[in-house]
Amino acid sequence: MRLEVEITGKTFKSAAGGTHEVLAPVKFTLESGEVGVLIGPSGCGKSTMLRIILGLDHEFQGRIARPPQARIGMVFQEPRLLPWRSVEQNVRLAAPDVTDARLSELFKILELEAHRSHFPGELSLGLARRVALARAFAVEPDILVLDEPLASLDDALAGRLRDEIATLVASRPVMTLLVTHSLDDAVHLGDRLFFLSPRPTRIVAEVPIDIPRDTRGEAEIAAIKAGLAQRTQGDRAERDIS
Repeated sequence: MRLEVEITGKTFKSAAGGTHEVLAPVKFTLESGEVGVLIGPSGCGKSTMLRIILGLDHEFQGRIARPPQARIGMVFQEPRLLPWRSVEQNVRLAAPDVTDARLSELFKILELEAHRSHFPGELSLGLARRVALARAFAVEPDILVLDEPLASLDDALAGRLRDEIATLVASRPVMTLLVTHSLDDAVHLGDRLFFLSPRPTRIVAEVPIDIPRDTRGEAEIAAIKAGLAQRTQGDRAERDIS
């Protein structure tokens, strides 16, 4: 099972009639069980690329090849929960066929067991993000898309939620695409990092991480970051020479 992305261009027209190029040629593939990370500055076009990959935007040049009948789980930047539905109802609405056992397992991993009957207005941002993750995993996705799932969380909470995401991703073979501007999120969760340029967005570097996710301790994370820093410096020097 594979996701193939080949976007040759995407433009927007302004109110004044001008044309703005958002995406330059972008090409990559994602295999089942792999976590790919799109990492780039705010406003570079990451969300636009996601809309194209998810089939929500058809006005682009290129092609997207998704597995036939692939189930997609999506976690947006905002949790987007129905305020008049409880935590459990929000999850079951997206996944009506989820078993009680699977739901209990998800709630246990995401520390939501005590909040099943609570409503979104009673939840902190961190808990609401957990509900959004439970909803995405409850559909048993083949493709999981995480759009800045840890944004606006303090470091300690982001670290706990990052560990929970890693546990969930390891629980089933799913193609995961994480969008972030956080290097910490990228090196903790990613198998391959795609570094994006400012607009018009293109991939300026593709970096595989060979260390298995479940063996990445503090020393391994530091080594990965050091390697990325060396590579970045080398790329800059090469551009300066050319």
